[in-house]
Amino acid sequence: MDKKSFVAEGAVRADVFLSERADLTRSAVKKLADGGHVFVNGAPAKAGLMLRAGDVAEVEIPDPIPTFAVPEDIPLDIIYEDDDFAVVNKAQGMTVHAGAGNHSGTLVNALLFRLNHLSGVGGALRPGIVHRLDKDTSGLIVVAKNDNAHLSLSRQIAEKTAKREYLALVEGVLKEEHGRIVTQIGRDPNDRLKMAVLPAGKGRRAETEYFAEEFFKNNTLVRFELKTGRTHQIRVHAKYIGHPVVGDKVYGYNRQRFSLFGQLLHAFRLTLTHPATGERMTFEAPLPDYFEHVLEILRRET
Repeated sequence: MDKKSFVAEGAVRADVFLSERADLTRSAVKKLADGGHVFVNGAPAKAGLMLRAGDVAEVEIPDPIPTFAVPEDIPLDIIYEDDDFAVVNKAQGMTVHAGAGNHSGTLVNALLFRLNHLSGVGGALRPGIVHRLDKDTSGLIVVAKNDNAHLSLSRQIAEKTAKREYLALVEGVLKEEHGRIVTQIGRDPNDRLKMAVLPAGKGRRAETEYFAEEFFKNNTLVRFELKTGRTHQIRVHAKYIGHPVVGDKVYGYNRQRFSLFGQLLHAFRLTLTHPATGERMTFEAPLPDYFEHVLEILRRET
């Protein structure tokens, strides 16, 4: 990553100043600022910030993302595989495909090393990827090995014939054992790196059904079923109903009881129709050890 530093000589907007000094467009500076790559006097700054004489403005230029993914020998938990698709139990902390700041160590890099074929519908950076899981969400993800399978699986998710179920430990005790959350979700107007529930007419429709599976003194184990697939949907909806996911560093409580590397959210069950045979298939992945450990502590306290 290249970092450039400049000293302002007078009052000027940060994006105007940096676009001139760093040979960037103003829109490029704004994107970098939104991604946390612009600093003024050492503190993250927005593109529209007014600089004063003597202010030190810095901009980080991330390394270019490769135009194609490369195989990497990374351990994978493949729970099913045939000629058409594979189902992988993704570990918490693994990014699904390359993006800003994640050029290697992704699920795609591991898949390219482990599997003989992947569909090309998703492009050179996302071969085989039909749907995604957040980096710190663990669990099942289906991967297409040819284009026909990819199109079939994508259609099942879009038409809601594929069923994706998650288990999450949330803060607080739910008042109702079953419910349905229907909102609009889009970019948070106050933080473009986050998603949020938006007023009617804005964002995209998001629907999540939930079932309380186990109650504890101050928490609830909840099964969530996605009816739509918006970015961070379960995490945003959990926060919306006042019960954010335990360990969620973005949408959860600032003070967490347990030392965790991410949210206790696990895609534990996936049901789909085989793209070639038409067979209805269900796959399950047990909760990770760190998730079970927290549940054991809560059960002892109840």
